Amino acid sequence: MRVLVTGGAGFIGSALVDRLLAEGCFVDVVDDLSSGSLANLADARAYPGRRFSFQRLDVANLEIADYIVRKKPEVVFHLAAQADVRVSVARPGFDAAVNIGGTVNVLEGCVSAGTTKLCFAASGGTLYGVPHEIPTREAAPWKPESPYGVSKKAAIDYMHYYREIQGIEYSALALANVYGPRQNPHGEAGVVAMFAGRFLDRARVTIFGDGHQTRDFVYVDDVVDAMWRSVDRGGGLVLNIGTGIETSVQQLHDAIATLTGFHEPARYEAARIGELRRSALDPGRAGIHLGWKPFTTLADGLARTLEYFKQHRNNR
Repeated sequence: MRVLVTGGAGFIGSALVDRLLAEGCFVDVVDDLSSGSLANLADARAYPGRRFSFQRLDVANLEIADYIVRKKPEVVFHLAAQADVRVSVARPGFDAAVNIGGTVNVLEGCVSAGTTKLCFAASGGTLYGVPHEIPTREAAPWKPESPYGVSKKAAIDYMHYYREIQGIEYSALALANVYGPRQNPHGEAGVVAMFAGRFLDRARVTIFGDGHQTRDFVYVDDVVDAMWRSVDRGGGLVLNIGTGIETSVQQLHDAIATLTGFHEPARYEAARIGELRRSALDPGRAGIHLGWKPFTTLADGLARTLEYFKQHRNNR
């Protein structure tokens, strides 16, 4: 099977590329390298059999549609995005150009190329806004409270249109807080990577707020497994990909302290404006339609992540 991955040089995208190659796919990657890195694709670029290619290209550029037509993928995994909520607030037009315009460009390419399925990385942490139930199900109201969340919601609406009118099947995976090897410690969602780097440097971390705010931390390999399963399942659905378990930032801090043996207390600063107090996603629908459930415990995932950052400390 020939597949194309937008954003394939990123943290999640590169892990997906490794899985797709292991499954025997021919993989074409598109990434503008604004946040991704060719270093993340070192294993893929060394893969035997010429089953991998890379093209530096921005999905907001209309050329992406022509590129998809040339490659004629059966399945497209669309992970490329402007993914920083703070940037979306400061530059909503730019956010919309990448996340909405870029998605439409990819969909147009899929129509012309005869692609049968689009698997989309949606945002479970912003799609629902302030949740009315924890863990949150897909039937909850979609009331995003940031331009980033609005753009991801609009992208799903466009995919629904293209499914109904143009016949392009899709699955939208609403991701919880993904963590693991290759995560960017400087990104907004990179709290695990940032904590890992600080703890390994024997330096105290800063927690914004009182530390009792919660998130649903899901390991990257589990997310990639859900994406692979969505190739031929979950058509026309939004599917939460999370653990359903709330973990507070303080609990995360303490777990990494235990694993590293560094027990200096965190510093605390004022909470960031607009930050959700609680977040966790109910993965039940993914269990029914994808046969998926998270299989990596937080302790195991943190241990693997710390080991990765230990081995790559000189590259940070």
